[in-house]
Formats: sequence, C-alpha cells, structure tokens
Amino acid sequence: MRVGFGRALAVAALLLGVLPAAAFGAPSAPLGQKGRWLIDARGRAVVLHGVNMVYKRPPYHAAATGFGADDARFLRREGFNTVRLGLIHKGVEPTPGGYDDAYLAQVARSVDALSKQGIFTLLDFHQDLYNERFQGEGLADWAVQDDGLPAQPQVGFPGNYAAMPALNRAFDHFWANDPGPGGVGLQDRYADAWRHVAQRFRGRMRVMGYDIFNEPWPGSAWPACANPTGCQAFDQQQLTPFSRRVAKRIRQVDRRNLVWYEPNVLFDFGADTNHGDTGPRAGMSFHDYCLSGGDCGELEERPFANAEAQAGRAADALLLTEFGATDDLGSIERMVQRADSHMVGWQYWHYCGCEDPTTSGSGSTQAVVIDPKRPPSGDNVKSAKLAVLARPYPQAIAGTPRAWRFDRVTRRFELSYSTARLGGGRFRFRADTQVQVPRRRYSGGYDVRVAGGQAMSRANAASLRVRACAGRRAVRVVVTPGSGRRRADCRAPTGVGQRRAGPRRAPNFTG
Repeated sequence: MRVGFGRALAVAALLLGVLPAAAFGAPSAPLGQKGRWLIDARGRAVVLHGVNMVYKRPPYHAAATGFGADDARFLRREGFNTVRLGLIHKGVEPTPGGYDDAYLAQVARSVDALSKQGIFTLLDFHQDLYNERFQGEGLADWAVQDDGLPAQPQVGFPGNYAAMPALNRAFDHFWANDPGPGGVGLQDRYADAWRHVAQRFRGRMRVMGYDIFNEPWPGSAWPACANPTGCQAFDQQQLTPFSRRVAKRIRQVDRRNLVWYEPNVLFDFGADTNHGDTGPRAGMSFHDYCLSGGDCGELEERPFANAEAQAGRAADALLLTEFGATDDLGSIERMVQRADSHMVGWQYWHYCGCEDPTTSGSGSTQAVVIDPKRPPSGDNVKSAKLAVLARPYPQAIAGTPRAWRFDRVTRRFELSYSTARLGGGRFRFRADTQVQVPRRRYSGGYDVRVAGGQAMSRANAASLRVRACAGRRAVRVVVTPGSGRRRADCRAPTGVGQRRAGPRRAPNFTG
C-alpha cells in the first residue's frame, strides 16, 4: 500500500516522538572517517570508549572464555560502545591457504552479541612474540622461519623480544616477505587471510574495521628504533609496504570499513613513527604504556603527541587501542584524562585475565571482569577500576569537537563543540549530540546546562541528548551531580521542519 507524503511525514513525526532517545543519539553504523575523526552514518563525530577482548590460547576465540551476551549487556549498561576483538592468525589459517571457517563462526558469535547492544567491534589480528614457539601467540606454526636457531633464552614477555635471536629471525623473514610453504611470501599469505576475514565480516554494520597487526616488532633492527625519533628505515621500507599490502587485499572485498595500521611497538614507549600513508579510510591504532614505574607524565604524553602529528600528515583517524593492564587506579585515571585532553577514544586492556600468557604482572591484574564464565556482577567485577573507566563522554557530536573534560572529584563534565559539520555540508534531521552519562557516576541524578542548544532527553537519562538551536554556531554542555534540573539559553526545534529559536537568559556556567 502506498502512503501519501503528508501522511508518511505525520507517521514519521509520531514515531520520532515515541521511540527511545537512544534511537536518535547513539552512533549510527557504519562508521567512516574525516581526517583524525571517526564519523557515523549521519556525519557526526564519534568517540569510542571500550575494552579489549582477546583470548590467546587454543581455541583462540572469546566465546571459549565464556564471553557472551551477558558481557555485552554489561558493557553497554556501563556506557561502553566498542570492543577490540582478537583473532589469532593461527586460528584463522592453520594450514597455508587453508582457512578455518568454523573458527570465524565462533568469532562472529561475539561480534553479533556485541552488535545487538549497539557496540562497535574492531577486529584485531593479535600477536605477541610471534608464535607459541617463542612463548607467545599469533602467527601460524608454518609461518615460523627461525633459521633453525634454538628458542633460547626464554625470559618470557616482553623480554624475549630483545633476548631471543630466533624470534628476531622469524620477524626478519616476515618483514622481508620471504617465501614460505609453496613458495608464497609470508606476508602475501597473511594478507590473503585478512582478505578472507574481511569478506566474511564486511556486511556486519557494527564492524568498524580491521586492526591488521598488533604491536609490530622490528626484528633484528629493533636497536635502531629505541630512541625518541624512531627508525625511519624500518618504518618506511618494511612496515609501510606491509600495511599497504594488507590494505590492498582487504580493499578487494571491502571498501567501506576502515583499515587500521599500527606503528612499531616502540612507539608505545615514546619512539616516534615514520609510517607512510596507506590511502583513504584508514586509521592508526596506537598504544600507550610506561615502563619507568614512576612518574610517567612525559612518557605517556609523547605517544599522543606523535599520534596527532601522524594524523596530521596522513589524515588518518586515531584510536588508543591499548593502555592499562594494571590495578593502579591512579595510572588508569591519568591515562583516560590524557585521552580526554587530546579528544581521543580508547579501548582499555583488558576485559579479563583469561590466562593471558603475554602480559605484565599476573593475568588477573589487567582485568575488569575476573572470569567471563561467571556473571559480570558482584565480586567478579573490579568495581573500583570500573568506576574509573565508566566516565561521561560524548559518543556522537553533531558538529566539530572543541574540548571535553571530566573532574572525577566534583563529577563535573564539560563539552564544547561548533555546529559546523565535519567535512562540510548540513546535518540530516535530528542529528543530535549524545553524551553518555553513566549511572555509576551519577547514581543520585544530574543537572545539565546548555548554551546554544537544549537537552532533549528525559531527566537523568543515561544517554543525554542535546540539540543545537537554529542559527547557533557553538554549543556548550555542563553536567553536574543533581536532581535532574535542566537549563538552556534557547529552545531547539522539536517538530518536523520546525525551525524556531527564542532567546532566554544565559545560564551562569562559572559555578
């Protein structure tokens, strides 16, 4: 049955009035990119907060740990909107050119469980120490070429990187794309495996892209990279061509999702990157850890500064895909504040301990949820750590972000943005800004004050929806603990085609 345009418009208006606020505010798939920013299907800037979920032991998929629908609901309830989900190359391609689609079906279970909760998944080919032979995990056994050297000395993670010649030989052969079984280059096989994975997952709307190689280690060239300027030769002559090779294979089957490359692992500790451009719809996935054990302020700042410089050169999106792995709440708080100051989204390492063979300290130290086989509640959750990570943030911004910050003591959150759409053009109807306001931080409710717009969601909603007033070029939002009071200096349009805005007394934002 065909419906006249006027009637259809009226029905649309009715539905818009009764659907949940989250239906309008939540980032809409698929995610794209404008310069350093992720954007959603409406063109809004998107900010991601979430966790990693990587199981590094056979059978190498998250479902084997018990991670499932209850964990996805828990993450969404706490305000998280992304998970970096690990795949292990050995699980994907156990024999040369032979892909295990039953393994990928298990990965898809986790992707679908997260998607049902509106959570975006970054698929990650994870490795540490290349392979189990070197006390790590990652690439398939058939991809190990160590020139027959013994896997000695064994000092574990991360010491084997520097101490074990056989491990460095294996990386050297990989970066050289030396022939493996059947005379096919090791990288060529690896890139083809990514092509197979991308073909399998390209249609899932909340898959946000492919993190092609976790923490690339330079192999025998590593001493030249251990300095603040990094290593131009390795980054430009080996790492960049590898990233381009994998991106090209992925693009043969998926031109929509972002391809995320990583700088070499020494970037995590302050070395700069010389990685080249990999083309459009790309992002840089970077990590930030401190090895000093003391005041890490400058060392933690350097990866952010280097990442922003790289985004400026290559016009790539940025995402902090690892930090933490600790129970030191001060360290975690310092990092999330730093990410806010740089307006960078993040994924904490890690959701669980999960028998991690390659982490600093005990596996449970890194966890938010201790055992995914048990419900994520009570003493199975590290509540103090969760209270640091679950913080207010702008999930989707209908404009260009200028700044946001959160004071953990006063619980005051501030956001400012211009109403100019990233990349130009105009927003479609009701492309509102959404601020996630975790109940864990505001159990007694919150007050909101808006200049240049108006709060449109119900009082104390977990998803605060803000709409700009007609003609306003900037919006400022302030959230403080309270009882649900809302103040604004103008009225935002509320109906289809409605474009009214009236001046009101400007709120005092200095208190």
